Amino acid sequence: MHSGRVMAVDPGEKRLGIAISDPTATIARPLTVIDHVSRMVNAANVVNLAEENDVVLIVVGQALDWDGGETPSSRRAARFAEALRAQTSLPVVLWDEFGSTREARSARIAMGTARRKRQGHLDDIAATVILQSYLDAKNELENH
Repeated sequence: MHSGRVMAVDPGEKRLGIAISDPTATIARPLTVIDHVSRMVNAANVVNLAEENDVVLIVVGQALDWDGGETPSSRRAARFAEALRAQTSLPVVLWDEFGSTREARSARIAMGTARRKRQGHLDDIAATVILQSYLDAKNELENH
């Protein structure tokens, strides 16, 4: 398994949620929320956070559509991942937070509903969900 912390970014239009794992890359927790400035400034802020927290990998949440196709927000995530790669030598991965399973679909619907209804900022919670799904998938692959 990776040793070292993994950080996830949920790149929203107004804010970016940031989550981080424990040093064994097993458990995700919310870290902070960054206000959107511009893609390059956001990327620099994320890279700084990664460096301060000894991160070994950055995961960018990319919400694809039901069929795994691109959406405006998934294209934004891909452009943001490119901006990160331009500013750091750390590996940057795009992660579709939900696979194609039925549970994933219901989780996506539930999360979409929560996003519309939510009061305050839960962007860091969304980033935590993305990171935990990434860590769980990677751990499962390595344990089989």
